[in-house]
Amino acid sequence: MSNFKRSHLNLLKVRVFIFGAFCLGAFGPIWAQVDHSSHSEMSVPSKPPACEGSGLECANAATPFVMADGKLLLVWTSGGKVSVAQSVDLGKTFTTPVVVAEHGKSLDTGGDARPQIVSDAKGNVFIAYAFFKDKNWNAQINKALSDDGGKTFSTPKSLVANGSSERFPSVLMRPDGDFFITWIDKRLIADIKKSGQQALGGSIAYSFSSDSGKTFSPEKIAHESSCECCRIGVSVDPKGEIAIIYRAIFPGGIRDHASQIISSKGPEQARRVSKDEWKTDACPHHGPSIAVSGSGRIHAAWFTQGSARTGVFYAYSSNQGASYSKPSRVGAEGANVSRPYLLALGARVWLVWKEFDGMKTSVYLKQSADDGNTWSKPTMISQTGAYSDHPLLANKGGEVYLSWLTHADGYQFIKLSDK
Repeated sequence: MSNFKRSHLNLLKVRVFIFGAFCLGAFGPIWAQVDHSSHSEMSVPSKPPACEGSGLECANAATPFVMADGKLLLVWTSGGKVSVAQSVDLGKTFTTPVVVAEHGKSLDTGGDARPQIVSDAKGNVFIAYAFFKDKNWNAQINKALSDDGGKTFSTPKSLVANGSSERFPSVLMRPDGDFFITWIDKRLIADIKKSGQQALGGSIAYSFSSDSGKTFSPEKIAHESSCECCRIGVSVDPKGEIAIIYRAIFPGGIRDHASQIISSKGPEQARRVSKDEWKTDACPHHGPSIAVSGSGRIHAAWFTQGSARTGVFYAYSSNQGASYSKPSRVGAEGANVSRPYLLALGARVWLVWKEFDGMKTSVYLKQSADDGNTWSKPTMISQTGAYSDHPLLANKGGEVYLSWLTHADGYQFIKLSDK
């Protein structure tokens, strides 16, 4: 066994015995309760209607990235394919899509699954996505590269070669141009199962690339025990270090959120964001969001159904996650709120989320000009009557845009602020 595995395996064995069958996994019968690939959005209808094409009009998830030259790159999944297109007019029109990969029904299109895209100053484009390798929901993350600004892509290849399962990649670019990727990894769980013990859940793994995604450093484990079906939030701090947030598993099967700083020296201690006390044997498919401001303050938003609080909440930390402010509710109490997303530039912070009123889904925005100390009143930005993706935020040279994919009203790239 490698040093990488041995260093974490003993600790994880202890945690597994403590937690018992706390976490939903692709390896146990508890998954009969929840479809591992379902588009779960709690009480908000979110499953897209049948649409067999691979175009943007049939997409279930679309992820934007603004290139150094101002072009908008958009990657999406539909019809079992991963496709990419460019726009020079802020999403009004797109070039003919380039199909990067085709996996049919095995493509991971779960409620929190989406393809990832990032591009460096030289126009190198990196894409990551996941697909299922078998009927037990074991997945593989593939990467695809472009050296011509997204016009053509290499044949997709596996990001890592551990042979277990990886899902929910999250990607960003550091100020020095290095790419960072993190994902939910099952190798430690698989090792325990090989020893004949019951093990469920996942771990948070990560890696860096200094050559535009061609090669990555040996992957490391940031945290051994996490929920395996929720996306990971990522952000970069003023020092170029990475801040992540994820739904961790705490003793007793509590699925609350943790944040963590990943520096060049490795992962720092995981810190609990709030004590929501959500003990559940259901899979939320509802990951958190994180943004780090110019002062280094960490802003976090998340969904919970804990015994201490239920709904979507926001909090901040001014000491790298050692402690957080008292959580404040996002949206009106009793409203059907979901999918919060944060972005921070300097002392300015933007927070968007979805609300469903029984007929239509709306995206709301509130802003802070003083690093989260005070906030504007919520403003409705857009609304749709059919399926919609998560609301995302994008930075275009200091201007902030809402990226929102809807089936009834098309893809929207809406300017929210000036520089």
